[in-house]
Formats: sequence, structure tokens, C-alpha cells
Amino acid sequence: MSAAAFWRSHACGELRATDEGTEVVLAGWVANRRDHGVVRFVDLRDRYGIIQLIADEDAPEAGMEGLTGLHPEDVLQVKGIVRMRVAGQRNSDRPTGEVEVLVHSVEKLSSAARLPFEIADHIDVPEEMLMRYRYLDMRRTPLQERMALRTKANHAFRTALIGEGFLEIETPMMTKSTPEGARDYLVPSRSRQGSWYALPQSPQLFKQLCMVGGMDKYFQIARCMRDEDLRADRQPEFTQLDMEMSFVDEEDIYGLVERAMAAVYQEVKGEELALPLERMPYEESIRRYASDKPDLRNPIEIVNLAQEGGQLSFALFDKVLQSGGWVRGIRVPGGAALSRKQIDSIEAAAKDAGAGGAAWCKVSEEGPTGPLSRFLQVAEGETPVDCPVKIGGLSEGGAALLKSLEAMPGDLVVTIADAPRRALVALDAIRRQAGDLMDLVQGPDRLLWITEFPLFEVNDDGAFHPAHHPFTCPVLEDIPALEAGGKEGIRSRAYDLVLNGVELGSGSVRIHERKLQETIFKAIGFAPEVAQERFAFLLEAFRYGAPPHAGFAIGLDRLYALLFNAKTIRDVIAFPKTATGSCPLTGAPSAVDETQLRELGIEQQIPATINEA
Repeated sequence: MSAAAFWRSHACGELRATDEGTEVVLAGWVANRRDHGVVRFVDLRDRYGIIQLIADEDAPEAGMEGLTGLHPEDVLQVKGIVRMRVAGQRNSDRPTGEVEVLVHSVEKLSSAARLPFEIADHIDVPEEMLMRYRYLDMRRTPLQERMALRTKANHAFRTALIGEGFLEIETPMMTKSTPEGARDYLVPSRSRQGSWYALPQSPQLFKQLCMVGGMDKYFQIARCMRDEDLRADRQPEFTQLDMEMSFVDEEDIYGLVERAMAAVYQEVKGEELALPLERMPYEESIRRYASDKPDLRNPIEIVNLAQEGGQLSFALFDKVLQSGGWVRGIRVPGGAALSRKQIDSIEAAAKDAGAGGAAWCKVSEEGPTGPLSRFLQVAEGETPVDCPVKIGGLSEGGAALLKSLEAMPGDLVVTIADAPRRALVALDAIRRQAGDLMDLVQGPDRLLWITEFPLFEVNDDGAFHPAHHPFTCPVLEDIPALEAGGKEGIRSRAYDLVLNGVELGSGSVRIHERKLQETIFKAIGFAPEVAQERFAFLLEAFRYGAPPHAGFAIGLDRLYALLFNAKTIRDVIAFPKTATGSCPLTGAPSAVDETQLRELGIEQQIPATINEA
């Protein structure tokens, strides 16, 4: 008997009717137990399934004694014989439901204490408790299935990329701190006190160095760490599929990523992904959906109402337009049927997004009703304007606004008037909220490339700042304007992949020419000596012949949460952290011994506190 067979000859979930009469050795956890005096049952569970154990009049005394006095989650090794269950007692819901194991002997390998929660598929337990006892949560089917799916998806990505000639190359976990958009997690050096490593925000510089090194096609399932403000679906450490190729342009990257995604969809969901994927320039996406990651399953689109809004004698609209702000709106098909409470939730979504509020009205044949309606209706004594659709009582401006929105009786109209940045966020929020309330978000997955992102973004104070890392190549036609000092309207050769309103990943064609790289550094405010100090090793490498190259990275936690229908990304991560970045399981982050700090040459100036996560 091999070492493995000594512990178990079969997994609990693999026994079938064809195994009748087979002597087996099983090992696993006690899932359920039932004592009927002369007959004792135990459900034994491992990662592969559950098998029913039985001790009755046909079992030896050791078998009957072995199934006595057990507790949930005790660990057993069991020897016995597979036999068919009595016809009326077979369980068609369980793959092993036709058979059971008549127990000959039992060895308790480990005893379990009283459990903090039941090990069952459906339980009502706070998420933080599940995270604190993650090793118990792992025994439940939902998390086991997601970990198995994650393994299949990773394998599909690896197989697809290796089949395309890619090399899987690991890059350093401790490196030099460089500005890449978020704060670095820093690691002090004991041997060189006062010096620090940084944990990688991404393998960005190293994958570019792989291209300079002639590796041509690189990929890595990489761990990345960013010390940034956390949100519900953001973790301080995460996993991304990182890719880089030489002598390529955007089309090569699109094709590669699409083929890899198709392989994963086939492996995990058994679905054929229709290729090529849809594409949309950034400006069009913002104009139509007020977002650079629109969910195309939602049919609601944004309409520019600046001209029509200026005809309504609405002081708020006039004030916003005069200050250079936006007046935009949406038509919610059938939205007039929503209750006031539901409409209030749309207004709340706008306010939560930073806007002052939202003005709305319901549309009927008799005319509009609601807070916005008085600015759309004809004044007393005036003649209503004919409307292409039967909507009564409209002023000229009101008719023009509803016409632009293509509003019909039974619809809901919602408008936002605010500064452009706040208006964008608010419009995206009300579009999502209205789509959910009306159950409009339906149909198959919609994957979309967003292209031609701006190279620079504008802050609320009007100042320009880089929208991407400093190695992103501008669109070639825009380089003369960039060299002349321009920033507004400069497009980048950057692209994002969006799935159902969630950004899965991003990438770009990189700068490989030193002169253009210096132009970009100058445009983003890096003095030559600063750029040299921060990126000396990359700039030095570019002196020795850098090929044109481009890359992409997919956030695997986000992708898998969507593919596996998980509620959050924490549900697809083996050991996640909370939204505050703490680990309920280990208590991290926590204080360290003063001796460790002295060895590192660090003097702590604030009292150490232990995070009671």
C-alpha cells in the first residue's frame, strides 16, 4: 500500500454503484451524525464530496464503537466495504447517494472543539466572523468551489499564453520605490539602515526591462500591493495577470487578450465568447454613459441638455451653464411607475456621488408632474406647444427638452446640473440606480474595449495631471501639440477592458524612445534630475536599444468575482482583508517588538497599538 493509500484509497465524493463490494479506506471530517440505537449513520466529508457511513447489525463491533461519541468536524480514518443503499433510502441529490460504506473500523485522527458556526452551504454568519475563521469557511462548498474555479481559470490563462509563445517570468517583490499612482508599502533594510525597499504596485518597470532584454513575450500571475484608500471591492494586495509584448501595437494586444478571455470563458462557463469584442473611444463613452466603464446591458444613455435647459427659466440651470457646468439628463423607460421612495433613491444616488441633487419629472399625456415639471409647462395664458408625442401643457423649452430625451408618456426624466466632474459621477450613479430599479440590466455579458484615453486629467481646481503612469505613449498625431506644451485634448495609446460596468484591466503602448520619454517627464513636471534619480535604471536600459512594446494587466480578483457570481472580491480570495485593510484571522497589521525596530534603525514616535481586527 502506498503512503497515500495508507491514509485513503478513495475520496469521499468519488464512490458510485460500480464500487459495490470494494474495500475502501477513507479520511475526512464528520459532517453529520445520526444515532438510531442499533443503526448509526455518519456523513463523512472531504473536498471531493460526502459519503454516508453506516454501522448496523452487519458491522463488526469495532465499526459500531467507532461511530459512537463523535462530534462535528472530528477528523476520521475509516475502513469498510461499499454497499448499495436500501432502494427507498437513496439520495438522488448527492453523487454518492446510491451507496454507503459499512464501517469495519474507525480511527479518530483529530478531535474538534465546539464550532463558532455550522459548516453548511447556507448559513447566516457575519462576514468578519467567516474571515476570522477562514479555515472553517474553506470547508464549506461555496468557497471550495470558487477556489477550484479560480484554479481552472488560472490554468486556462496560462495554457492560452504559453500556447502563444509567452514566457512566465517572476519579478522582484522588493524593489525601488517609484511614483506609480498610489502610495508604496515600504520595507526597511536591516543591512542598509535608512534605506527602504518598496513592495510592487505592479511589475510595470520590470516587464518593460524584459522587453529591453529581448524576452519578447512576458506574462506573470503577479501579486501587487498598493497603500491606497480602500473601498468595498478593493484590497491592499491583489492579483493581476500581467502581460507585455515586443514589436506590437494596440491591435496585437486586443487580439491576444480576447483569445485569452475566450479560453477562460470556455473553461469556466462553457460559453463561446463572441470575438472581436466591442470598442468605444473614451470621449464617446463619456458622452453617452458618463463613465469610462459603462455597463452596456443597461440601455439608458446620457443626453446633453445644455441648449434646451437654457430655455426653461430655471435659475439653477442658468447658473450652472453660465459657470461652464453641465446640464445632462436621462430618460428612464417606464419610470413613471416608480414610487416616490424609489425616485428618492435615485436622488440619493446623485447626492452620494457629490452632486447637489437631481431634478425629475414623470411624463404623462396630460403633461409632466414632479419638481422639474413647473419649468417645462406653459405659463398661464400662453398656448401650449405641439409635441410630436402626445404630451400636453408644454412650453417651447419643455417640449424641446422632452424631445431631445425622446421621452414618452410613462417615462421618468432625471436631470443633473453641476460642475463637469461632479456631474459625470452623479450621472453614472443615477443611470446605474435607475437601471437596477427598472430591472433593465439584462442579457449576456458585455465586454468592451475603451480606447484613446486622455493623457492628462483635470483636477477640480483646473490643473492638469497625468492620467496614467509616465511610460504611456501619446497618440502619434498629438505629439506635436504635446511638444508645444499642450495638455488639453492630448490622447494616449491607453486602453481598458470593461465587463458589465466593471473595469477588468488596463494597458497601453509604451514609450520606447528616450527623447519622447523626456518630453513626457517634462510635461508632467519631472525635472531631468528628478526623472534620472527615480527611473535611472530604466532610462539607462533604453540607451541600449529598446524595442517598441505594449502590455496589459487584468485584475483577476475582479474578473473572478464576476465570472463566479460572487458578492464581493473577498469571496474569491483565499485569505482576504476587510475594507479597512485588517486581517481578522491573524490580527494584522499589529505591533512589533521594539528589538526588531532597533535592529532596523527605526525609532517609533507614536505609541504602538495592536489592531483588534
